[in-house]
Amino acid sequence: MSMTDPIADLLARVKNAHLAKHDRLDIPASRLKEELCKILENEGFIRSVKRLHEEGALNDTLRIYLRYSADGQPAINYVERLSKPGRRLYMRADEITEVRNGLGMAIVSTSQGLLSDKQARERRVGGELLCRLW
Repeated sequence: MSMTDPIADLLARVKNAHLAKHDRLDIPASRLKEELCKILENEGFIRSVKRLHEEGALNDTLRIYLRYSADGQPAINYVERLSKPGRRLYMRADEITEVRNGLGMAIVSTSQGLLSDKQARERRVGGELLCRLW
C-alpha cells in the first residue's frame, strides 16, 4: 500500500504517541519529515529527532523523542493538517496569521524550504500551508 499523505501520517503518529504517553516513536524517514521535525524541535514541541540507519534496512528511520510538561501534559495538544493532497492551500506572506496569538505555530513549505509561520512572515515568503499545531 502506498502512502498518499506522509505528513498527515507523521502528525497522526505523533498525536497518538502523545495520547499513549510514549517517550519516543519511530517512523520511516524522508527529508521532508526530518525537516518538519527539526522545526518542531526548534520551536520546543518535541525534545529531539535523530535519523537512524540500520545495516541491511531499505530505508532509514526517524526516531522522535516527545516532550511533556512537568505535570505530564503533552507539548502538542492540537494538530491540524491544512493543505491536503486533494486540496492544496497556498498563502502569501501577508496572509499567514499567527496561530493562537503566537502560542501555536504553522509550518509553511516555501521556496526557501520548510519554515515556521514566524520565519515565513519575517522573510516575507509565502507558500503551501502544511499544518498548524499548539
